[in-house]
Amino acid sequence: MYAIITVTGSDHPGIVAGVTTALAEHKANILDISQTLMGGFFTMILRVEVSNSIDELQAALTAVEREQSTVIRVQSEALFTAMNEL
Repeated sequence: MYAIITVTGSDHPGIVAGVTTALAEHKANILDISQTLMGGFFTMILRVEVSNSIDELQAALTAVEREQSTVIRVQSEALFTAMNEL
């Protein structure tokens, strides 16, 4: 199953490390990643292949979200695509 993960928040050290560590612990494979800094605001979007459930991954990333003071959303790729098509 494929998922899209978005991460936003104020830029500071540890965001990428926190997210990628959680992904590795849940055996998610990063297929594509992009990040941007805009005036101190951090944004990152990842496309990952998930071997476990998306709900389990979201729960793990919720801990990272609290630790890093960010907003992290996980959606199935199919749902993300359907919601963002014009």
